Amino acid sequence: MTSTVLSLVREDLRQFVGYSSARSSTVQGDVWLNANESAWASAADAGASCRRYPDPQPVELRIALSRLYGCAPAQLLMGRGSDEVIDLLVRALCVPRMDAVVITPPVFGMYAVCAALQQARILEVPLQDTVDGFVPDYAAIADAAISQSAKLVFLCSPSNPGGASVPLTEVENMALRLRDRALLVVDEAYGEFSDEPSAVTLLDRYDNIVVLRTLSKAHALAAARIGSLIAHEELVGILRRCQAPYPIPAPCSQLALAALTPEALRQTYAHVDEVKRERERMRTALASLPGVRRVYASQGNFLLVRFADAQTAFQALLSAGVVVRDQRAVPRLSDALRITIGTLEQNDRVLKALCVQEVIV
Repeated sequence: MTSTVLSLVREDLRQFVGYSSARSSTVQGDVWLNANESAWASAADAGASCRRYPDPQPVELRIALSRLYGCAPAQLLMGRGSDEVIDLLVRALCVPRMDAVVITPPVFGMYAVCAALQQARILEVPLQDTVDGFVPDYAAIADAAISQSAKLVFLCSPSNPGGASVPLTEVENMALRLRDRALLVVDEAYGEFSDEPSAVTLLDRYDNIVVLRTLSKAHALAAARIGSLIAHEELVGILRRCQAPYPIPAPCSQLALAALTPEALRQTYAHVDEVKRERERMRTALASLPGVRRVYASQGNFLLVRFADAQTAFQALLSAGVVVRDQRAVPRLSDALRITIGTLEQNDRVLKALCVQEVIV
């Protein structure tokens, strides 16, 4: 059955064939002379694992990731981190200077960057700074998307840098309001650290939901650049045809598979539990410092902190060899720093640096 969500894709791309790479063919043989590859292995590659172009969507990894995220392999597209799949979505759906994208600042900056590069209109519906943290104005987001004919609505859950998760009921309500009008993209880059169920559980009922996941955070493979988009399989097919050839290098695929073994996953989830414990300890400890105005509750692996003197706090941390994310250039965050949760020892180092007299007075 054809999904109605395909009507949101740029009309000129709905039948787009894309580039047919040498690895797109299903032919088999013993001597491969179809891709102009070297007949000799590189001196730097003792195992000769990199001489051939990789599978564009490695089957074994695709199956492992679909099992991890609870979807069908046909619903999953792998890319060079979440950044690439965000860019693919914007390019595939938005006609330049015509279509719009809804974002909710303060939020991950790549949504706006990809929209600007595609010359898509950017509609900002700011998060509300409430006692519960930075939370979306769901009604205003849907109204803006519908009234301005947006093709994409991005919700970051947990939100970066605010840290709040979007309740699954709100995702469902939004998807229902936007059905046949816009794609709702739920970015769950920090989903492993959240207590909220994944929006992947709604895919069977709402073909206009897209979920983004990554191995960069909880799975500690940021340099491997393995991001996943999970969506209706026909939309996945179109995005695949728009994707550049060979997005997943073979060494990165092998790293990812090694990180998804049962033993590796047990270790990952143990680290996630440790982050959650340290996150709450740090939130309480930071909130007790006189120079701290507010520590936002977080469902991610970080805390957003407002300081009476953010510059002094930032410099004190740098002097102690601790680098945090300076948020002061972000509108409405002129007094804020984002601090990633590290090991117990690293977190204690943060607290010690911030307890100097210059910071807390």
